[in-house]
Amino acid sequence: MRLVPAELVESRQILPGQWIQSFHAPALASGSRAGQFVHVRTGDYSGLLLRRPLSINTADPATGVITIHFRTVGRGTDWLTRLRPGETLDMLGPLGRPFEVDPRSRHLLLVAGGLGIAGVRMLIDEAIRDGRQVVVLFGAASARDVYPSSLLPDEVEYAVATDDGSLGHAGLVTELVADYEAWADQAFACGPKPMLAALATLAAGRRERLGVAKLGRKRGGGRRDPVGSPAARRKSFLQVALEQNMGCAVGACLGCVVMGVTGQPQRVCREGPVFAAEEIAWEAGW
Repeated sequence: MRLVPAELVESRQILPGQWIQSFHAPALASGSRAGQFVHVRTGDYSGLLLRRPLSINTADPATGVITIHFRTVGRGTDWLTRLRPGETLDMLGPLGRPFEVDPRSRHLLLVAGGLGIAGVRMLIDEAIRDGRQVVVLFGAASARDVYPSSLLPDEVEYAVATDDGSLGHAGLVTELVADYEAWADQAFACGPKPMLAALATLAAGRRERLGVAKLGRKRGGGRRDPVGSPAARRKSFLQVALEQNMGCAVGACLGCVVMGVTGQPQRVCREGPVFAAEEIAWEAGW
């Protein structure tokens, strides 16, 4: 984790109210992993005291450039859109724990709802770099909100669902999972809580639904990896990146907690934002 100056290289609106900005920040570009985020300081105006947590959309160590993808929802994000190339702001990062891909996984299924694409976008680049196959399922309200396929690598298979049926599958993006769950070695998701909860339910019933037999335990194989450890998450079929409002983003204020299945609150900024789906108590009402 570092506090670094980041110089704006490019700013462009890709969808109504949604922007991708590129920043030259070599210290972040070389040390970030998919699923992590930065805490961005906006202008020193009244009411803008807190930083904004934003997913690291992409990172290129060769050029030292990272990108962030955000929607304008208030004064802070509106201020970001008014930055001009050459201007700088400071970023704290990389923060949080990243996605954990099992080295044996060859087929990755990524599910994104709306702006949740920013939470998994960097994983696409990492997976392709490592020779894995990737399918991206994207859900939006309508065609006007669909993430442009031109912003994805050519190697990716991309399927879209819209609530109103104006593009792709008419319905929820979770309804597309059945076409790919047998193919996928692991799945990764980011988006609204109802979508993630539905995916967690699907993942929990996957073995029974696909008729996967439980093999006998190997000698010495009774030891379980601790819940929340990288090893345990690596063995999980579904990992989710949670989106929560944050205050400090370093684990001190407890403003971003969700409830874990162990009964212990989990800080999204520290224990997350990435969790194995089975770590989260989805019905706890956080």
